[in-house]
Amino acid sequence: MKSIETITKERIKVLRANEYFDDLPDTLLKEISTYMDLREYQRGDVLFWEGDLCDGLYIVQQGLAKIFRLSPQGRQYIVRILQEGDTFAEVPAFDGATNPVNVEALENCSVWVIDGEKLRGLISSHPQFAQKVLGNFGKMLRGMVHKVSEMAFYQVTHRLARLISEMSEERSVPHWTQEQLAARLGTVREVVARSLKELERSGAIKIEDRRIQIVDKEIFRQWSQPGN
Repeated sequence: MKSIETITKERIKVLRANEYFDDLPDTLLKEISTYMDLREYQRGDVLFWEGDLCDGLYIVQQGLAKIFRLSPQGRQYIVRILQEGDTFAEVPAFDGATNPVNVEALENCSVWVIDGEKLRGLISSHPQFAQKVLGNFGKMLRGMVHKVSEMAFYQVTHRLARLISEMSEERSVPHWTQEQLAARLGTVREVVARSLKELERSGAIKIEDRRIQIVDKEIFRQWSQPGN
């Protein structure tokens, strides 16, 4: 990891494009900009480990990274793929506790970090900012409830179809191996392999050169819809 020199105008532009800061006054944005820096990571670098103290709020400037957790047996579960503009580490940045997840660069990345202590101070002194934080935490909680519900109520094949649908919309996400798909779904490679075969036998997808292609949108839609 190395720090990159930046100017105030560039930092303020980043803040104004982020949902936590987009409607704050210029004077406050300028103040916050003095508490942020730009870091560069190489592919495979770990930005931070679960249990580490949190530096602050992170914003992806460029590149891809993954949020993941490890089971006691060492099995990896991918929580989220981070792309340009995504914000992460909100929970430890705002509650002051340690990181609950790990983050690794999937390719060369540049990431902004805004000091957590400064942000926690803003919550106390600026109600407008506190409301922003509460609103975004509400969205995050709803998203987590949705993920837990999917894992509890839907079979892996249905969840895999929904993931493939999301991947087809995220053009910048690289081709995933079966191990990576399994990590994203919270299962193992053998189960993903069986689910891919099931989707392929139904005529929904075709796999060529280890790449997944949707060949019948209607059949695929049926797999990806809840309750089917």
